[in-house]
Amino acid sequence: YDGKGVKLVLAKADLDDLLPGPSLTEQLAPFDVELAVVAARSVSGEVKTFPTVEMYFDPQENLVTKLFSPARVDSAVDAEAQRLAAKLAEAFDIVGLLAVEYFLLEDGTIWVNEVAPRPHNSGHVTMNGFATSQFEQHLRAITDMPLGSTEQYKPAVMVNVLGAPGQTGPAVYEGLDEILEMPGVHPHLYGKAVTKPARKMGHVNVVADTLEEASAIADRVRATLRATAKA
Repeated sequence: YDGKGVKLVLAKADLDDLLPGPSLTEQLAPFDVELAVVAARSVSGEVKTFPTVEMYFDPQENLVTKLFSPARVDSAVDAEAQRLAAKLAEAFDIVGLLAVEYFLLEDGTIWVNEVAPRPHNSGHVTMNGFATSQFEQHLRAITDMPLGSTEQYKPAVMVNVLGAPGQTGPAVYEGLDEILEMPGVHPHLYGKAVTKPARKMGHVNVVADTLEEASAIADRVRATLRATAKA
């Protein structure tokens, strides 16, 4: 799946090392940033979308390291990303959630990169600072209840908590008390007993009056919180 087994080939000489077996190759997309929208569709066909989010990835692990909500794009891009997500949910006859990830190209064009019919990492930010979380919205959709408001009350930034490099074993969280003292910080740990390098162990949402403020606090969280293995 996207993220695992994905390799960036920049020279023909790298083919044997990076693609040792049968592989699917695609042209490199000339994109500026990656975006995502989570859409919900109920049994009776009601569709609602959450605001577009902006994602940044670890270049080695191909995992989200930081997510901005709302995305720092113009309103036309946000509207088009939400329109496409709603259209895809209807085309796939989805009941529940559909997360749609995009490439925003240098010329402003939007390409669909990946879809996931489930609660998604790009929607975890809705757990704090939103009228309805993606999890509540999923339950509303599959039980055919009216879908909740997707209004965002405050800007938010999400960072993933990844297992520390070179650490495998019973999980220990260093710096948890320190980040809980920071304003607007909401940690969500997944209860995984064992940590491994780059394994998703949880995420932290930071809510603030501005994206810049939330981003600065999120950087402090990343520098402080570590998922390590018990000695």
